[in-house]
Amino acid sequence: SSPHSPPPHPSPPFPPPSSSTCTMSVLLALFTFLAFTSADAKPNAGLKTWGRFSKLPYPGDKAFLYDTFPKDFIWAVGTAAYQVEGAFEKDGKGLSIWDTFTRGGNRMATGDVGSDSYHNIHADIRAIRQLGVSHYRFSLSWSRIFPNGTRGSYNEIGTNYYRTLIKRLKEIRVQPVVTLYHWDLPDHLQQTLGGWSNPGIVGIFKDYADFCFQTFGDDVKYWITIDNPFVVARHGYGTGVVAPGIKNDPDLPFRVGHNLLKAHAAVWHLYDRHYRPRQQGKLSMALASHWIKPSRTRLESLRECQCSLDHVLGWFARPLFTDGDYPTCMKTRLGSRLPSFTQEEREQVRGTADFFALSHGAALSFQLINDSLKFRQQEDLDLRMLLYWVNAEYNKPPIFVVQSGWYVLGNTKTEDPKHMYYLKRFIAEALKSIVIDGVNVIGYTAWSLIDGFEWHREYGIRRGLYYVDFNTPDMKREPKTSATFYRNVIQRNGFPELPENRPAQGIFPCDFAWGVSANSIQVETTPSQFADPSVYLWNISNNGELMRLEGFSAPPLRRTAHCADYATIRQQVNEIRQVGVNHFHFSLNWSALVPTGDVAHPNTTLLGYYRCFTRQLLQANVTPVVTLWHHTLQRSSLPASLDTANKWETPEAFADYARLCYRELGAHVKMWITLNEPNDEIVSYQEGHQMLRAHALAWHAYDDEFRHAQGGQVSLALHMDWVEPAFSFSREDVEPAKRVLDFRVGWFAEPIFGSGDYPLGMRSWLRQLNSLDLPVFNEEDRQLVKGTYDFFAISHFSTKLVTHAKEDSYTYIAMLEVQHMIDTTWIMSPRPVVPWGLRKALNWVKEHYCDVPVYVMANGVQEDPARFKDSLRVYYLYNYINEALKAYTLDGVNLKGYFAYALSDQRDPGFGLYGHVHEEVIIKASLSNYRNIIQHNGFPIEGGVPQQCPSMPQPCLGCHELAQPFSHHSCTYYKKRDYKVPE
Repeated sequence: SSPHSPPPHPSPPFPPPSSSTCTMSVLLALFTFLAFTSADAKPNAGLKTWGRFSKLPYPGDKAFLYDTFPKDFIWAVGTAAYQVEGAFEKDGKGLSIWDTFTRGGNRMATGDVGSDSYHNIHADIRAIRQLGVSHYRFSLSWSRIFPNGTRGSYNEIGTNYYRTLIKRLKEIRVQPVVTLYHWDLPDHLQQTLGGWSNPGIVGIFKDYADFCFQTFGDDVKYWITIDNPFVVARHGYGTGVVAPGIKNDPDLPFRVGHNLLKAHAAVWHLYDRHYRPRQQGKLSMALASHWIKPSRTRLESLRECQCSLDHVLGWFARPLFTDGDYPTCMKTRLGSRLPSFTQEEREQVRGTADFFALSHGAALSFQLINDSLKFRQQEDLDLRMLLYWVNAEYNKPPIFVVQSGWYVLGNTKTEDPKHMYYLKRFIAEALKSIVIDGVNVIGYTAWSLIDGFEWHREYGIRRGLYYVDFNTPDMKREPKTSATFYRNVIQRNGFPELPENRPAQGIFPCDFAWGVSANSIQVETTPSQFADPSVYLWNISNNGELMRLEGFSAPPLRRTAHCADYATIRQQVNEIRQVGVNHFHFSLNWSALVPTGDVAHPNTTLLGYYRCFTRQLLQANVTPVVTLWHHTLQRSSLPASLDTANKWETPEAFADYARLCYRELGAHVKMWITLNEPNDEIVSYQEGHQMLRAHALAWHAYDDEFRHAQGGQVSLALHMDWVEPAFSFSREDVEPAKRVLDFRVGWFAEPIFGSGDYPLGMRSWLRQLNSLDLPVFNEEDRQLVKGTYDFFAISHFSTKLVTHAKEDSYTYIAMLEVQHMIDTTWIMSPRPVVPWGLRKALNWVKEHYCDVPVYVMANGVQEDPARFKDSLRVYYLYNYINEALKAYTLDGVNLKGYFAYALSDQRDPGFGLYGHVHEEVIIKASLSNYRNIIQHNGFPIEGGVPQQCPSMPQPCLGCHELAQPFSHHSCTYYKKRDYKVPE
């Protein structure tokens, strides 16, 4: 979870980046940013955005940034009048275009009552105070103040509603951010003038604004003239999706947009001349935008992306922030369809915004309801890149995010994990924009305060931080989990770095097992040396090459095959040695070793190959860790005779197979895994029960018959990805997380390492479901299984969030009544990269089974096999090992070893430290970095006393052992780390 990238090899993996290094990296990023930003932004200056972000260090730049916002940062929440106020005809209010629009066509619902904020100021104020925001953005209902749109129809009662709201906000020390127009035009103006299509509305809007400045301006420091003019123009007067629902003139939206800009400019100049000197407020227009990424890395695609943003955001932003005119791309493509500004109008419009008010969020395609403005590029959610683009394109304006958030479906109540994690993502992106990119983001507004009428989606979605029960007379408000999250972020002013977020410094003990794992090894049953019968001539006088003589063959060799005859063994062992590990974990193939299922008739050739391989590992000072049976999704890996409908029905057969392996390979193998990852979801409880018995029988076979002579250890390895409550502050999610761990890990762990029975939580849950699927241990089996371990081995790759809340678009496990989901700020590949999950998993083992020795038997990440500079794997290994160090040094976990997964893409595609191109083996960057960590035995403190460990014997790859016959397996022993290994 550290936001810092690990140093490249050969630099030592210490010290971990400190706060000063973090500051330096920020300054460096800021310097780079300033170097590319001119004093006056040139047209299309934002075009560099895509190139800049494609060059930022991956995945370090994607890692979560723990930091805080500036002290004066604005934390806000917002609403819109028509969505929440209700009381559509009460106290003299006139009809708006939305009151009319919702009664026409195929509309099913209205905002007549909405969230009834008109009668619930006290409830809204209580919610605002609970959040702890500094600002509240709301809009004035024009037709509540001027029922027919003009001053002559002034309504005192409606005006007093806003006076009261502002007064109550001031009492709780929350500043109002007031929007003059949020889509609800007085219907009278639409019917008599044609609404925003008539240039005459500019003066009417200016007069309405003048009244608002006079009436409320002494208490308002931030004004928004018009919200999202793009939607007003394009979807109100073009597609007809929103009010007033006009859609017969394709050029009308551009004339409407022209009038909106002129109306805004007129109001800005009015405020600037007559009100700003006394009221000292700021005024802008809220502009909403999507983000878009190129479908190809060509310049034409980037230009199309730029043009897409110009048609949505630039349509209004360029006139306001640059030169008073429309973007060149719009003018080129639309020609005479786009109105023209006179020189005087340009001067009138240009510069009429005191800050950049940016809306971003809820639905990807709310701006782009169809694909016409994507220009064959791809829409994307990336607030950080959008902020950078605005900063570059419009000469570094102060940016106030005046609307941001996500939504959930209308049947979701107070638990809204999707909303919460998108909120976290957007806030985190705003933080990076400030800290790393140097963008002047001055505030963030979560949208919205309460559930309400969601425009053309009516009540089909909810966007509130507070749940509104529309079926109660008082429209009861309840805080959602997203509200709790937002309050916590505001209280901490961001995401301050906690001690557990910082990289650890320290080292592992001298006898720590550094390993690499592979699902299997390459097997070559025919010796590759002395097997070629051809006869060759040595062309010594020319190029020294050997020339094969056609038609001649040598007589067959009458010699016993030797281990040295197998080039694959030498190659694989050499690759393992280059990683720098002292342990190698791989699996045997049961079905190939005992194809008939009868251990009396094993595959002696394959057995001999495994014997040679383990012997050669020992010659290289690498301890073999051997799995007897490895679970694979597609194949059972059981001998054909045992691969029946009732798999594992004869666990004694596995014990016999284990005895064969112990007897034939035990001289070389001192660490055994009976079953690797048997706790798979597709394994039935009955099958799992027999697998537990099979493991126990195999363990007892070693303990009774082989341990005394061989001195090894035996256990099983469980798959243990971490499970984190989606709402860590909610007990209702802590219980589901415990339940999942019981069913996924405790299922096999508790009978062996604990009570000798399945977890109590597992049994009670299934009993509650009236399920009889879980077998019962008789006393004999309980005694057989309990305590059959020498260490606790886990395979850990990733972390999932679980919640008891049920929400569409996520995986819901009905039997466990839990929903799996992810944090949208996590790095994905394709599973989430969550380093701290390993530390939590290791602590779970310690909490449940005390001081049991623990090995991380497999830990790795999938990455494109063609990416030899595998920066994600470098980052992954560095940070996961660092979390393992924290578990060892800070938490007291009895961690004995760590194994990276996997050795090679050839055997484990996408996970390898080695890559392959045709016949060539490629050493990836991750291998060098992992070796570097191993050489330093962790992350030593810079300037600290070096660790003194006893020196190990140097490997002797050419020793006489290589010459021993293939069938020979007698040994002389010496002591090494309490294990007996062959000389």
